[in-house]
Amino acid sequence: MKKIAFIGVGVMGKYMVSNLLKNGFEVSIYARNKQKVEDTIKEGAIFCETIKKCVENKNAVISIVGYPKDVEDVYFSPNGIINSASKDTYLIDMTTTTPTLSIKIYEEAKEKNLKALDAPVSGGDIGAKNGTLSIMVGGEQKDFEACKNIFDSLGKTVIYEGKAGSGQHTKMANQIAIAGVMAGVSEAIAYGKKVGLDIPTMLNSISNGAAQSFHMTNNAPKMYKRDFEPGFYIKHMVKDLKIASEEMPNLEVLKNVLHMYQTLEKNGDGNLGTQAICKYYE
Repeated sequence: MKKIAFIGVGVMGKYMVSNLLKNGFEVSIYARNKQKVEDTIKEGAIFCETIKKCVENKNAVISIVGYPKDVEDVYFSPNGIINSASKDTYLIDMTTTTPTLSIKIYEEAKEKNLKALDAPVSGGDIGAKNGTLSIMVGGEQKDFEACKNIFDSLGKTVIYEGKAGSGQHTKMANQIAIAGVMAGVSEAIAYGKKVGLDIPTMLNSISNGAAQSFHMTNNAPKMYKRDFEPGFYIKHMVKDLKIASEEMPNLEVLKNVLHMYQTLEKNGDGNLGTQAICKYYE
């Protein structure tokens, strides 16, 4: 399985394509703006003008786009993935989208002798760059096993979660856990500032104890330095948490953190990284 089409060469996608190329895959890419993917083309990716040309005669198609409406468009438009991919192609949607949409893709793909997997990821741009993403996969287990070499080129923790939609449900649990931790880290910094602590000293003191986490190590210093460069956008976290809230609306931490991120988005901060949640406390 060497020929891959990749749709969605963005913040994370460009690193994922790079890792696929490094692992010996032939990767064709589609992007609406060719100038934005010139670096990826220089690495060896083959640029295609349309989705149809990109996905024809490939072993697998990977998509990682922004919102569920974007997933709908790239999969179900007349010249989209479902209508253009060759028989027996594996369709791997790595976008965080609704479980319902992942099931729809799976069912429509099956009718056209295509094999669909929902495989959202966690780890942000750092994980994408280092090839250490966590990948949560739903669909047929035999299809997961067939695509394992692709997943292993992109991530370190690659787990089969169950039937179609299960990858997305697992990602929702992941986002709820992340959101709670990010809010907690922000509140710790807000507390430290209020009582006059030296914040770098405070963070150094608590980051290797029971409060240790990826976000304490990587995002807390960014919060202090006001480095809001996105590894993962606030607007995309709002999207993810809204999906989770629709699935289970009565979770308190989820409701509170969704409100925080929605407030920041309304204030024009949607394109900042999720570590900018600290701005809510200002």
